[in-house]
Amino acid sequence: MASKLHTELDMILLITPSNRGEECATAIEVATGRTVRATTSFQQAIECLRSEEYSVVIIDECLLDADPEGGEVLVQRIETAMPVYANCAVNGIPRIVRLVKAALRRRQGEEASAQKAARLALQSQIREPLTAIILNCELALKGDRLPASAEERIRTVDGLARELGSRLDLEQSAAGKSDYPVLRH
Repeated sequence: MASKLHTELDMILLITPSNRGEECATAIEVATGRTVRATTSFQQAIECLRSEEYSVVIIDECLLDADPEGGEVLVQRIETAMPVYANCAVNGIPRIVRLVKAALRRRQGEEASAQKAARLALQSQIREPLTAIILNCELALKGDRLPASAEERIRTVDGLARELGSRLDLEQSAAGKSDYPVLRH
């Protein structure tokens, strides 16, 4: 599923009434290695946005000047795509390509930051319950003799909790004999 999502978000939408729209789309495809869909109106672009997700949406400022209300509707629908505003009548294709590349870099940086924040939030939420599970397993194993089957189950739970801690980028404390997961700094 991750590769499918990555493929969908590799698409770029170009909205321009310029007669050089297809030429610009081709140049962007060559420069970025991503599929570019070119449309000539906001209505066509909204239809594209209903059926696909895009990493970047390039909006011709001339079209915005001609149809500001259509531009507002479009901007509300672009969701997570990075908007790029360019005047296709004034800016050359190389400049538009540079703007798109810069938007793609910004998007990658924002995605990396969002992923890191989500990972840290998850670690923070799971750390205490995971530590409690491991501690309770240790206490149960140190207590009075347990039936072999109960001891085996507790060891399994302990091992799974430690594996989960490891997968969440938690490390074991080096203090004494305790093996409580702590976040790496």
